[in-house]
Amino acid sequence: MPTLRLILDWSLYRLALLLAAPLIPLRLLWRGRRERGYWQHWGERLALGPAPATGALWIHAVSVGEMRAAQPLIAALRAAHPDIPVLLTCMTPTGRATAESLYGNFARIVYLPYDYAWLARRFLRRAKPRVGILMETELWPNLIHAAARADVPLVLANARLSARSARGYARLRALTRACLERVALVAAQAEADAARLRSLGAMTVHVTGNLKFDIAPPTDQLERGAAWKARWGRRPVLLAASTREGEEALLLRAFAETAPADVLLVLVPRHPQRFDDVAALIESAGLVYQRRSSLDGTQLHADTRVLLGDSLGELFAYYAACDVAFVGGSLLPLGGQNLIEAASVGRPVLVGVHTFNFSRATQDAVEAGAALRVKNASELMQSAARLLRDEAARTAMGEIARAFAQSHRGATQRMLAFIEPLLAAP
Repeated sequence: MPTLRLILDWSLYRLALLLAAPLIPLRLLWRGRRERGYWQHWGERLALGPAPATGALWIHAVSVGEMRAAQPLIAALRAAHPDIPVLLTCMTPTGRATAESLYGNFARIVYLPYDYAWLARRFLRRAKPRVGILMETELWPNLIHAAARADVPLVLANARLSARSARGYARLRALTRACLERVALVAAQAEADAARLRSLGAMTVHVTGNLKFDIAPPTDQLERGAAWKARWGRRPVLLAASTREGEEALLLRAFAETAPADVLLVLVPRHPQRFDDVAALIESAGLVYQRRSSLDGTQLHADTRVLLGDSLGELFAYYAACDVAFVGGSLLPLGGQNLIEAASVGRPVLVGVHTFNFSRATQDAVEAGAALRVKNASELMQSAARLLRDEAARTAMGEIARAFAQSHRGATQRMLAFIEPLLAAP
């Protein structure tokens, strides 16, 4: 029997959904002004349109990072079950574009419907997936409840849960527990993630590691990055990757004030809809810049101080082209971004102090000597300049980073061992 607390939590959640319903199309229209993908495929968000392939391996990855992280697991599942179709769901246009580029030649790709009970039931009734794999921490109560009623086992894969997020879920503790108890398997990145998920109600939890360590840098992107570097000349290159709103202004001010004149800053915002805004910030800082999208087949101008990375799907190439990499989202309290890709390419990594979304991987990298924390943008520029001057120190730190990334591989096979029995179940 449901408890009074669970009834209250469900009521609050359903009320929030009811109040949000009229705002959904307005939000899609508003966001579509800057990212036109939000104006497309509305039917899929209502579980309409062509029916997904039935009996599929269903993987849900909310956006770009999760979609990329799923690569080794999807490859392993396809190798083990080549005859089972693959269904991928996401929530954002950039996540969909990433899925199309990585898996478009074999997978059916659609938006996950909004978490209304009737939409979740319709989606599952039409798709009839063999198993559902929710990447990282995607707890949608109506979807999880509908999957349990439809006998679709759910896996929370590569699961991570920061202390901040755990406190948020604890506000609806009974509802969170009811969701996690219906998840057949939780494959957590680290013991701290596992402990938080168990405390909130997860039943079958295993620590399997981080799938992102199993992503090998693509050879074509490494070659592309090397070619860029050759065309840019002998200039030292500082990459600021996956930067978030508010960080670019801090970085540009510190760079303009303290960076040696020969250093090239390659600035790659996390979200493509912000490319033009960041270009305006570079102009207001009085720095000569070019766009990556305008450079194909042309040389970088000698007086260019900043290269704006306004291209998608080339992050490994940017890492391959740089000498030192700063991983954004960490100068301000935004939680940080994934530093594993930079480490796997063998680049020294700098991060800020705000890395709670990637706390375990970041802390392990810092302790190994693969990454260095900086307190602010000024300290970032000082540390970068020191590394750019010292080739021996830079090379040694890069090799430590590469070894760190290689030593943490193996999550895919550990995760696969727990998923296989769910696929074999009648």
